[in-house]
Amino acid sequence: MQGLESFIPLILIFAIMWFFLIRPQQKKLKDHQKMVEALRRGDQVVTQGGLIGKVTKVKDDGEIEVEIATGVTVRVIRSTIATVTSKTEPAKTS
Repeated sequence: MQGLESFIPLILIFAIMWFFLIRPQQKKLKDHQKMVEALRRGDQVVTQGGLIGKVTKVKDDGEIEVEIATGVTVRVIRSTIATVTSKTEPAKTS
């Protein structure tokens, strides 16, 4: 019984770390993955490097093309998109 009592503080510390550190970080990662998967042409994005531009092409291999100035496009890996500042409306099907 005394051996079990010595593990209770360790279990409590792990539970506190789970709820305050690990769980919120996993939620943030899941939200970022949803945001990146929902990228489409015309979205205004900010990369982790600080570049602001408009998505011109979305590729299936994990890359997107972002126009950062008129006629200047760069290839960016999807996971390096930090935020989407403005979303475009989906095209209406007729």
